Amino acid sequence: MIYGLFTVCFYWHYTLDFVSFFAKEAIMNKQQMIRQGGMGVDISTWHLANTVAKNGGLGTVSGVMADRIMARTLQLGDPGGHFRRALAHFPFPHFVDRILETYFVDGGLKEGQRFKVVPQFFLDPSEKLIALTLCANFAIVWLAKEGHDRPIAINYLEKVQLQHTYNMVGAMLAGVDAVTMGAGLPNKVPGMLDVIAAGGNPTYNISTDGGASIPSEFDVKKFFGTSLAGLKRPDFIPIITTDFAASYLMKKSNGSIEAFVIERPSAGGHNAPPRGKIILDHEGEPIYGEKDFADLAKMREFGIPFWIGGGLASPDGLKWALENGASGIQVGSIMALSRDSGLRDDLRKELLRRIYNGEVRTRTDLELSPTGFPFKVVDLPGTIADRERLKERQPLCDQGLLLKPYEREDGSIGFRCPAEPLDIFLKKGGKASDAEGAECLCNGLLSTTTKADRNAPSIITLGDDVSFVRKLLKDEHDSYGVSEVMHYLLED
Repeated sequence: MIYGLFTVCFYWHYTLDFVSFFAKEAIMNKQQMIRQGGMGVDISTWHLANTVAKNGGLGTVSGVMADRIMARTLQLGDPGGHFRRALAHFPFPHFVDRILETYFVDGGLKEGQRFKVVPQFFLDPSEKLIALTLCANFAIVWLAKEGHDRPIAINYLEKVQLQHTYNMVGAMLAGVDAVTMGAGLPNKVPGMLDVIAAGGNPTYNISTDGGASIPSEFDVKKFFGTSLAGLKRPDFIPIITTDFAASYLMKKSNGSIEAFVIERPSAGGHNAPPRGKIILDHEGEPIYGEKDFADLAKMREFGIPFWIGGGLASPDGLKWALENGASGIQVGSIMALSRDSGLRDDLRKELLRRIYNGEVRTRTDLELSPTGFPFKVVDLPGTIADRERLKERQPLCDQGLLLKPYEREDGSIGFRCPAEPLDIFLKKGGKASDAEGAECLCNGLLSTTTKADRNAPSIITLGDDVSFVRKLLKDEHDSYGVSEVMHYLLED
């Protein structure tokens, strides 16, 4: 009798565990319909991606300017010791020692001290700059993956080409699960991921202003003194706008594509320009038509999973996406405004207050980004949108993320950016029309975080739809975190 009762209790206990396990898995799988966007410079931080993953979503860390973000964090004393904890796991510690000797400041910089300058990237970067880039990408992925077993992606811009080979190797050393990439048609990235995983030397063709390309190879075995064969090959997920772009990438890519993210014109950050002749509305913004949206029926025919981003951060938006064959939605602005992102607290509070009271306007600027892509910018006083303040600004190109190679008359390669001082840009053969209205995204985006050290005006970008704010806040002084976002989006 006792034995029988014990047996019943034993099986009942483990049946409950079994049911609980699969119930939990079902909930987590449902949550993975929510993909967090890889936003800006240190907005989609490792902490944000980690928090999203621990709440069941698909976390993405931004790899843009990772080298500078880590270098500046180390100079701030590495609060919490997070980067040093991650770097302790980097498999080639002698590179880590050099980085810490160069950048780590015990206790952090004193008031008035400036950050050490991280060299700009050119075609032949120094060993120290390569090591910094590798370690930074490794560290942010390692930290994003710490403490859970959910997938983590890293996001890059195709336009920022000089670092691609080093970025990918660093992220893959940390076991990144997926790479997302927008701002271009990255058809050569899948093959590069294959090469790295096989232990070969990744090469990326750097495009010049004249339409030529320059192959840039990373001799991995020479740099590390050993082969890296056996690294996990992450999924490749391009960020596109139309089914035409998806079709092109599927035909022209040199490796496999595992999924797509479709960003609609209402999404924040860089947007694709309207197809065909650009027509402006009465406020000078481009008008998007039916041809600028992906045909979702055709996307379904490709048989590849896709998420949709841009104005869908709501339970109804998620429902609509699922009904149209998507695997879920990608959300950016709702995560960027959460207290778990890297956005400066003062900017976040002011944005939430103004949005709550209906006092924020986001517009699509055709000239602001040096990339040539339209860019969503928030009209917030004291930021890049404040044209009076911009008149007082002295242009400076000291980060160089968007420097573009061009061929000089003597055949050598130079670098220029439409946002650098105009006289310098023109001396390099740049066109005044390309520079008109262009602003420094590098320093502007850094200034939205705590990693800026000079009075560069911030660039704030959000999507068109911020109606979620009033659903998440009790009043204009309230705030919210990732857990509240996930709960709101998954409401039945």
